[in-house]
Amino acid sequence: MTQPAGPQGASDDAPQEALSLRPLAAADWDAWYDALEVAFGEVESPERRALWRALTEVDRALGVWEDAVPVGSAAAHSFRMAVPGGAVLPTAAVTMVGVAPTHRRRGVLTALMRHQLDEIHERGESLAVLEASEPAIYGRYGYGLGSWKLAVRIARPRVRLDRPARLLADQERIRLRLVDPARAAAACERLYARQVPLRPGMLARRPGWDRLALLDPPAERQGQTGLQCVLAEDRRDGELLGYARYSTKVEWLQGGAAGEVRVREVTAAEPGAHAALWAYLLDLDLTDTVVAENLPADDPLLHLVSDPRRLCPQLADSLFVRLVEVGDALRSRRYAAPVDVVLEVTDEFCPWNTGRWHLHSAGPATAAACEPSDAPADLALSVRELGSAYLGGATLAALARAGLVGELRPGALAAASHAFAWDVAPWLPHEF
Repeated sequence: MTQPAGPQGASDDAPQEALSLRPLAAADWDAWYDALEVAFGEVESPERRALWRALTEVDRALGVWEDAVPVGSAAAHSFRMAVPGGAVLPTAAVTMVGVAPTHRRRGVLTALMRHQLDEIHERGESLAVLEASEPAIYGRYGYGLGSWKLAVRIARPRVRLDRPARLLADQERIRLRLVDPARAAAACERLYARQVPLRPGMLARRPGWDRLALLDPPAERQGQTGLQCVLAEDRRDGELLGYARYSTKVEWLQGGAAGEVRVREVTAAEPGAHAALWAYLLDLDLTDTVVAENLPADDPLLHLVSDPRRLCPQLADSLFVRLVEVGDALRSRRYAAPVDVVLEVTDEFCPWNTGRWHLHSAGPATAAACEPSDAPADLALSVRELGSAYLGGATLAALARAGLVGELRPGALAAASHAFAWDVAPWLPHEF
């Protein structure tokens, strides 16, 4: 679905006996997905539905059934996600969660989340993530808001790109070339893969997921052209330095053309290519508006335009993060500064995480250690706050100001907050 994780509300009551929870059988996929569309109140294009069917890992999909009728669903994709320091960890990407409107508040969602998190834990995945259509739901299951996305709507005639001299010097070196998106897909995927370890929250795409970036059903275009792709290449050797995927729509008003550029993706390996691609997108003929709905919260575009107010920037919640195994998750990332702290963690839904954890690291160049501890706690927080801070998207200090983190030893909060922070904002580049 467009927002794949987010049923209508449910309670913590156990499901009634007439309901059965079981793994999905491949033969049941169509009925299962039909019920999911009902829960979301939408019907997808045949092309998008076929892609989701191909990408569904049936052995990681669950259904709640009343007799032969599916009334609840949940699934997970097996991704690897970048975390601070460059490690790319096995991660369960939770998706396709829905409850039939006739079966709300009967414990269906809680049963699905219980079964799914137990399975994730048994598989040895220390992290789970999701996008939420209804963010208020998932805190009760230990998911914390871990990253934001930036949307911009740019009044193109009122904005210019102010490239510094060092980027202007790249103009002669960088060549832009329009290509068929499908023919360039393999090269773009290789470039994308090289960027994954550099930004927390990015997903290493498994085979077949490149099709999502190219999906362009005519029924979904809303008057836009088909998908376009422009490459930024090094003139000297043809090396791919970046690419942008977009579409355009031209409208004619009494005063002339008033077209729109809809940017789907901009990926670049260096600042010069990033600036060159945005200069191209902001200078397309017959257009006066450029729209992008999913940029990193710290995208360099914010610092390159002459008037950032004309971007009309808006932040929205993106990736929700759940530490399924606290010790493994905290050991697997790097820390921006030395840290030696005992965390008192509460986790009502996954009680194996509840307790004191001694986290210590000598800084970003060294691996961290995290073990259960009987020492006095320095900070008190729930697993939800750990999820929010894990990728560096929220600081522990900010969470403490909201009353969500308690400082038990003076000075512990500032040190730990600095260590958990990261110099690159986390970002989820595409839906799942």
